[in-house]
Amino acid sequence: MITRSGLDPLEYQITGACIEVHKHLGPGLLESVYQQYLSREFQLRNIPHKSQHIVSVHYKGVMLDTALRTDFLIGSDLLVELKAIESILPIHEAQILAYMKLLKVPKGLLMNFNCTNIIHHGKKSYVNELYRELL
Repeated sequence: MITRSGLDPLEYQITGACIEVHKHLGPGLLESVYQQYLSREFQLRNIPHKSQHIVSVHYKGVMLDTALRTDFLIGSDLLVELKAIESILPIHEAQILAYMKLLKVPKGLLMNFNCTNIIHHGKKSYVNELYRELL
C-alpha cells in the first residue's frame, strides 16, 4: 500500500506530464485531445495508468451498469480527471470525489487544460478519508 509521502512524487510526475502536454497544445481544445496526448506522455514517462477506467457501482449486492468512466487511474492510488472548461464548478468537484469514493482511491487530481497556466489556474488536488488513514 502506498503512503502519503509516496503519493507526493507520483502527483509531481503527473503534474509534470500535464504541464508538458499543455505546453505543446495550449488551451482551447477538446478534453478528448488532451486525454490522448496525456496518455502518450504517461507512456513516455513510464507512468503506469489505465485510461477510461470503468467506475463500477455496486448497489445492494448488484453491480449496476452506469457507464461511468474516469479519465485516468494511476496504479490504484491516484485518480486524474481532465477538463477543458472555463472554470471548475462544484459539480466537477463532486464528480471526482464520488469517483474516488467508488474506486477507493485516496487522492485525486482535477486538471483543467483551458487555462494559461496549469499550476496556478488548472490544477486542484483532492483527498478523502482513505488518504487520512494513510501513514
